[in-house]
Amino acid sequence: MSAQLQQRLLGELEKLVLIDPHTHINQLDPASHTLADILGYHYYTELAHSAGLPREQIEQPGIDPKEKVSRLVPKLADIENTAQYSWLLEMCRVFFGFEDDRITPANWETLYDNAAKKMVQPDWEEQVLRTSKLERIFLTNNFDEPLTGFDTQRYIPCLRTDDLVFHLTKPETRTRLAKATGIELSGSASLKEAIGKLFEHFVSKNAKACAISLPPDFAPIRIEASAADPILRAVATGKELTADEQRTLSRFVFWTLAEHCADHKLPFDLMIGVNRRVYEAGVYQGQDLFDQRVSLIQYRALFNAFPQVIFPISVLAQISNQELVSYSWIFPNVVTNGHWWYSNIPAYIETDCRARLQAVPRTKQIGYYSDMYKLEFALPKFGMYRRILAKILAEDFVIGRGWAEEHALELGRQNLRGNVETIFGVDGG
Repeated sequence: MSAQLQQRLLGELEKLVLIDPHTHINQLDPASHTLADILGYHYYTELAHSAGLPREQIEQPGIDPKEKVSRLVPKLADIENTAQYSWLLEMCRVFFGFEDDRITPANWETLYDNAAKKMVQPDWEEQVLRTSKLERIFLTNNFDEPLTGFDTQRYIPCLRTDDLVFHLTKPETRTRLAKATGIELSGSASLKEAIGKLFEHFVSKNAKACAISLPPDFAPIRIEASAADPILRAVATGKELTADEQRTLSRFVFWTLAEHCADHKLPFDLMIGVNRRVYEAGVYQGQDLFDQRVSLIQYRALFNAFPQVIFPISVLAQISNQELVSYSWIFPNVVTNGHWWYSNIPAYIETDCRARLQAVPRTKQIGYYSDMYKLEFALPKFGMYRRILAKILAEDFVIGRGWAEEHALELGRQNLRGNVETIFGVDGG
């Protein structure tokens, strides 16, 4: 009964055309060109390195794509137990007609060549989107991107603000900001004006969110302009800041961003808890980890000060999910957002999704985002989430609570797509 019910629910959820609310897609080059673009995703390079492949062999400058794949393939046997390997097999089977149970040194070249033939087709991007049932993709855009040369209704801009908050002391960041806005920093007023111009530019290009990744020790509080002014003047002259001054500057910039989110009615995506360069010898994007010392209590001043701003929150560690559930339970402006990075495996997703569905208002949950760098990953990642969601809807709601199947499906559709439309203000298409 349960298995058949789950399959029926899954079949209906698989009909849903999706909006992906957080990715790292390059809007000018969204799809893969070779299998190296897929196996070069940090999940595979960091797992292969963890299993013994030297970083120098993975990241050799100028390495030919096919040679890179040939070096990674022998390590696939060591990671075939992982969820990430299952994504790889699903992509290869659906997109490239791969029929074997494993990718091995004996069959990878045929797979590579078949994939290359498919990817070179002029409508490959359209094929991937259609097969994946994906119609809109949120981007992660640097603050100085021109946002031209692409369809902003399909690829929706999102203002990423990490450099502004944490790297404004770097001359190159200030140069980029001046070039993007025409404003040279001289104090708090000039900074607020420059950030205002960035928001105006992004909103004019259909941006639907502002976003930032935050370290575990960051605690946003309001900083008065009078306290920020001397620090910004010092920055403009190239003076090196103390740790306290840098913290004050970061808080001032962050709070200014929140004010502009309020003015422009943009959600502010917060991805909380990443500790950078923990494993300094790791591969690219395979150096960062979560830190259990992070707590959402650090954000209480922000949540209280901006009740009109929606904060979709991603937590890096599965152990932080109960706290996120509790904050979303209490604060009207806190929303649970996806299953990020190290929490993005079925065991954690199922536990976390169950808790959210049992405790958080149904209108305040963004079920999933792919976090992908290439379009092909939407299919296996959302497929994984759909299967877990169908299982929970079957067991907890239809069987557990006696809901009608259509009632449960309404919840599933809202979780997968409906809330993305309402929270980010994206029309139904």
